Amino acid sequence: MFRTRRGALVRRLWRSRLIADGEEADGGSKSGDDPENISQTEPAAVGNSGGSSDTLALVESAGSELVLEQEGIQVDMCVQEQRGLPPSEESSRTVTCCWFKDRHRSKSDLSDHFQIREHSAAESRTRRTLLEQELQRCAYGLLKKLKEKPLGVLLEAVESKGAVLGGCVVAPQAELHVGGCAVSPQYLLCRFFRWPDLQLASPLKALCCCQSFKVPGGEAPCCNPYHYSRLCGPDSPPPPYSQLSPKLGQESLVPIHSVLPYTEIEATASPSSTSGGHSDTSTSPSSLGRTHWCNVAYWEHRMRVGRLYPVYDSSLSIFYDLPQGTGLCLGLLPNTGRASSSVQRARAKIGYGILLSREADGVWAYNRSQHPIFINSPTLELPRCRSPTVTRVMPGYSVKVFDYEKSCQIGHLMHSEGPYDPNSVRISFAKGWGPCYSRQFVTSCPCWLEILLNNHR
Repeated sequence: MFRTRRGALVRRLWRSRLIADGEEADGGSKSGDDPENISQTEPAAVGNSGGSSDTLALVESAGSELVLEQEGIQVDMCVQEQRGLPPSEESSRTVTCCWFKDRHRSKSDLSDHFQIREHSAAESRTRRTLLEQELQRCAYGLLKKLKEKPLGVLLEAVESKGAVLGGCVVAPQAELHVGGCAVSPQYLLCRFFRWPDLQLASPLKALCCCQSFKVPGGEAPCCNPYHYSRLCGPDSPPPPYSQLSPKLGQESLVPIHSVLPYTEIEATASPSSTSGGHSDTSTSPSSLGRTHWCNVAYWEHRMRVGRLYPVYDSSLSIFYDLPQGTGLCLGLLPNTGRASSSVQRARAKIGYGILLSREADGVWAYNRSQHPIFINSPTLELPRCRSPTVTRVMPGYSVKVFDYEKSCQIGHLMHSEGPYDPNSVRISFAKGWGPCYSRQFVTSCPCWLEILLNNHR
């Protein structure tokens, strides 16, 4: 391999990738610097599959009843008999419990039955191995095509684990195919450097600091994995996205190649554009004469810490400990009194915090920390639900915390006992509240934010 600085950056990046479960056991090289040296698994081991590109399909078929996706999955208790019946009699096929059916089987029949299952499981493992090897070669080839400066930006973002978002990394103009299917550069790098479990059908959302956000569907997409987030997933799907998932626990089946387009209301600078220290932009000269679109209040239990923080820019980073950037640093707020142990533990979990952004369709929150955040919003409330709806957002996920159109629709339908603000969003760090938690009220959470939105957009 060529021994240049660019080659060293490529090898250093490749060693920083996240290892998927079972990659080393399936023939991958956990410590190898070049996936091109991996001994390729022979497709002939798949059996009589014909050796077509279907063996490398990114979405494996689940139609066969004898295929086990992983080792250790329990065998189905009941199987259907009489598979050779004509279509007119398919509806009257009998189902026999396998425990009673196996009484009349010989030992050889049972042995053949489980041999078929083991062979099918081996085929599935071989297909996954072939797919993983081809994905590695494709991702490594993409890194080798990048120039030295983009590689340096990408390495800084990867090694800081998102503390430094960095600039955009423009992918070279090339078509990437794995198993006969086209894949996007951002999918490859997000899968190897952020989410090893990322599926091809999982939707990604570009952050407001990314050029793919400002120019959706551009010819030169950004492939910086820390410029993207996943949409709020199966832990607590909010109403706007629950209709996209046919089953709870599955991610929305939206093609990855077209990153969800969102247009920005006004230009914004990258939260990491200022290096060294943290600056308070709430009273900067550029904010004079402008109207703030929200105020942020930071609370610890029932006590508000610091003053109201007006937000003028279209995005705001709220954090406790961030190596560099601009925004609201909660660690610098004046704190009178001694904090309890629960507050101190919660402060340590805020970390990189959240990125709050005002966009054309509403207000979004991106969880940059290493712990979940919990959100209560009028537009995320379930209809006719008397208890507050609290949405859990895992690290690396984004959620629309306030929907402008939905707010206008439900504004005249909201009936609440006691004081109620239809333009207030509450975000708790690391601790949830509500009927599913021991804390019934947000004021019982050790560290939480109150986002007070203006009525106008």
